[in-house]
Amino acid sequence: MIDETHDPKRRSWVESANGHADFPIQNLPLGIFSPVDGDPRPGTAIGDSILDLRAIAHLLAVVPGEALSGTALNDLLARSPHERRALRQRLSALLSDQQHEPTLRTHLHDAAHCQLHLPARIGDYTDFYVGIHHATNIGKLLRPDTPLLPNYKWIPIGYHGRASSIRLSGDPVVRPVGQRREPDSPSPVFGPSARLDFELELGLWVGAGNPLGEPVAIADASRHMAGISLLNDWSARDFQAWEYQPLGPFLSKNFHSTISPWIVTMEALAPFRVAQAPRPEGDPKPLPYLWDDADQASGAFAIELEVTMTSLAMRDRDVAPQRLSLSDARAMYWTAAQMVAHHTVNGCNLNPGDFLGTGTLSTDSPGGLGSLMEMTLAGKAPITLPTGEQRAFLLDGDEISFSARAETRGFVTIGFGPCRAIIVEGMGHYRSVDACDTITLL
Repeated sequence: MIDETHDPKRRSWVESANGHADFPIQNLPLGIFSPVDGDPRPGTAIGDSILDLRAIAHLLAVVPGEALSGTALNDLLARSPHERRALRQRLSALLSDQQHEPTLRTHLHDAAHCQLHLPARIGDYTDFYVGIHHATNIGKLLRPDTPLLPNYKWIPIGYHGRASSIRLSGDPVVRPVGQRREPDSPSPVFGPSARLDFELELGLWVGAGNPLGEPVAIADASRHMAGISLLNDWSARDFQAWEYQPLGPFLSKNFHSTISPWIVTMEALAPFRVAQAPRPEGDPKPLPYLWDDADQASGAFAIELEVTMTSLAMRDRDVAPQRLSLSDARAMYWTAAQMVAHHTVNGCNLNPGDFLGTGTLSTDSPGGLGSLMEMTLAGKAPITLPTGEQRAFLLDGDEISFSARAETRGFVTIGFGPCRAIIVEGMGHYRSVDACDTITLL
């Protein structure tokens, strides 16, 4: 539902918001922050500032005060879309009308001096595999004759991930240790991953849940979706190749996942809903529980996704980050609503604050690939950095950063904030001889 909060002419008395790349007044994402010498509380990003929602809860009577008083957003996410929309409208009015500046100014905090936290308590995390170009590219590397398995175009493929290891942007990723087997070896070896990779994804925050045994109909799925963040689902490709049969990823995925700190609400994304790409001729039409004409007409998102990288040597020499990919959320073969409908069709209950990853989002062009596995053809064609260094997979000291922009004609572009992390050496299991070049097992 597009309303006055999306008006491209609307400006805020918070001057830094006007023209801000990520957080203009048309965005108003939700998160958890701590001001200087303060405890965690809900806030909204506005320009270079964060507005303390707990402190102004008395001005936001459109939602119960307890939804704005905790250290996580689960209660607020559980509210109905109508309530969340009313909160957004109220915040937009307060931040655009100059008369409210004297009251609110003392509750604005410089974002640069605040600490951000995970926005919600994530009870469960499910990672889907709905990026068809990524699935095809990976399939070609593993199964050249049959890149996509027969079920891919019938059901949204997914697996249950590990919620406990989801961390906020900026937290370092400790290189994981585990088993891997080289192709010409009869037995595995133990040590650090030598094929550490990133995965460019979006993460969907569940809003209102559903009772156990009561599926969410696809036509109702939008009521259960609260917002979106960026997600980097780091992968140890060498561990994955050894362990994924017959039950799928385990240690190759559960060691760390990075998310951006702000939840860009579904209400903010309303102008950026677009039609789902038509299925290629010959593809099957999904079964009825996965098909809704309205979802096909507006179930995709006009979101551009970018990946950049720096190495330790690049930062030492003050070399600008290198873009690795410019992808698009419209690469999803299945919509977010289809993900929710399929997740719950067997009666599985989702809860407020649950997190659903889309899987890696690659486009069908070489410049839009969402993982090094694809870019380097599983390590056979390394990329070259501005310093002359080459990378087949990530080495210690490498930093990967995601950014995203929701953009469409006639509306103000909004962003998601950063999703970045640096790879660091694990302690006690191995050492890096040269963090820029080589990893050696003890």
